[in-house]
Amino acid sequence: MKQTGVITEMDRYLFGNGTHYEIYNKLGAHPCTIKGKKGMYFAVWAPHAREVHLAGDFNGWNEKSHPMQPLKDSGIYELFVPGMRTGQLYKYAITSQRGDTFLKADPYAFQAEYRPGTASVTADIEGFRWSDSRWMDARKTAELTKEPLSIYEVHIGSWKKKDREEKDGFYTYKEAAHELADYVSSMGYTHVELMGIAEHPFDGSWGYQVTGYYAPTSRYGTAKDFMYFVNYLHKKGIGVILDWVPAHFPRDAHGLADFDGQALYEYADPRKGEHPDWGTKVFDYGKNEVKNFLIANALYWIDKYHIDGLRVDAVASMLYLDYGRSDGNWVPNKYGGNQNLEAIEFFRHLNSIIRQRGNGAMVIAEESTAWPMVTHDPANGGLGFTFKWNMGWMHDFLEYMKLDPYFRKYNHNKMTFGMTYSTSENFILVLSHDEVVHLKCSMINKMPGIYEDKFANLKVGYTFMMTHPGKKLLFMGQDFGQFHEWDEKVALDWHLTQEPLHADLQKYYAGLLHLYRKYPALYRLDTDWNGFQWINANDGDRSIFSYIRRDETGKKSLLVVCNFTPMERADYRVGVPKRGTYTLVLDSTHGLYQRGEKAPAFRSVKKECDGQPFSFAYPLPPYGAAIFRFS
Repeated sequence: MKQTGVITEMDRYLFGNGTHYEIYNKLGAHPCTIKGKKGMYFAVWAPHAREVHLAGDFNGWNEKSHPMQPLKDSGIYELFVPGMRTGQLYKYAITSQRGDTFLKADPYAFQAEYRPGTASVTADIEGFRWSDSRWMDARKTAELTKEPLSIYEVHIGSWKKKDREEKDGFYTYKEAAHELADYVSSMGYTHVELMGIAEHPFDGSWGYQVTGYYAPTSRYGTAKDFMYFVNYLHKKGIGVILDWVPAHFPRDAHGLADFDGQALYEYADPRKGEHPDWGTKVFDYGKNEVKNFLIANALYWIDKYHIDGLRVDAVASMLYLDYGRSDGNWVPNKYGGNQNLEAIEFFRHLNSIIRQRGNGAMVIAEESTAWPMVTHDPANGGLGFTFKWNMGWMHDFLEYMKLDPYFRKYNHNKMTFGMTYSTSENFILVLSHDEVVHLKCSMINKMPGIYEDKFANLKVGYTFMMTHPGKKLLFMGQDFGQFHEWDEKVALDWHLTQEPLHADLQKYYAGLLHLYRKYPALYRLDTDWNGFQWINANDGDRSIFSYIRRDETGKKSLLVVCNFTPMERADYRVGVPKRGTYTLVLDSTHGLYQRGEKAPAFRSVKKECDGQPFSFAYPLPPYGAAIFRFS
């Protein structure tokens, strides 16, 4: 059979070099017209295969009736099927060199069958009418490290549920778009981060064991339904970040593992190609076609779905060859070290390409070690990420917050240590889904004390987080005090928002979010020492922290005071750097002072305190948090 000419010699050359950044337009399934006939064009990379056929509902799943033709020197097989339409199920019937034949889903499929089905689905993702140009244009010129970034981490399948049997009551992308946009806007978040959008067969993997990297999960609708979701949130002024998983993939028979009869997408040596802790396969970052698959996938979400950022899962597992592996069960690099040089090059390549495109998309590393220069320019030896999750801060913060207040004075440094390295990277402070599962308790249940004390603790803790240098992320349900641990099978307990203490916590956190966006002092100089000043970092005996946040203008600076004990400090005095009026803009008793409300104001006097020449007295209540504006 004659070749179709769809995949050109240049396509094959670029793919072989790992630089075909739109290879998804050629590999996979695409509606097209060839020699006047309409149909579907299919192409798959399977260089170790003896032969490849196309099987599906269109031919009764006959594994021999539709042979695919190999393209010279590429490992790619192609086929055009006249008359085939979108919405049809298919897989590739791959025959290995040993003579075994097995069915594989399309790695580049734009749509997948709803679980428990595992077939790919022909789809047309062209023609969606985007109307978010204002958002996209503004994104190009945004200076991300100097913008407010407060992320609401969401698992669509368990955020809310519909009272219907169809698809386990999942919200559709369109339904979720409207309700989620309303909630996020009213609370004051700037972005949502979605867990588990790429197709995955097992709900309990939360989307971190992906089989369809190019297919938005069919649990909530079609590819164009997901485009609607992103477009709608953009029009409401909300950014969309996706979790992205280039670290590993599952062993499911229809997936990428041993794709053409032997290791193809994964390292062949199991000491590099398998994660012993997770039971998954590791991508071969030294293989050009595999790197191309992943880099093009990242660009696909950004280009085709207007995604504002990718949060890269499990970066540390990619960077370290001995990650999760015992002595003797990992392979050192050519210099004898434990750094995966191929993964390092992959990240620099990926992040450099995204930076060069200049469309304002961000790439965020979930990196749990002290790997240096994660957010620095690759040209200067960095990895090139836009932001890094601050896992060290998160660990110290939670360890401190879980303590009985009596013991906090002995752990005061857990809350101050983060400032010693806060300017070394572009950090995001995170309280993510990982912290409220696997018997770790929800945020409210981590807090010590009786019922009311838990809410008071969480309010002062959130105040510290929202005023500390670094962008912000909070997992759904934690802003209103969800009691039970997160469970992907059930919706959040939204009825709790009708209970007084839960409603008060939710309103207070919304106040913090609105305050954060209103005052540039809280985000402009996150990575600059000029943006933060301790007033008293050493008041361990009373477990009180006081500090100032500034922007580059020095105007509308904020003074923050946080009391982490149930002890009232009626005679509390705080030092300040200058004479003037310090107006309360938020406190843990009242919440955010709105326009029209008369906020208490305090005049500083020339009286030394906390090493500062001026000071004023403020009655600090138990678990009291207060933020003052001054110029």
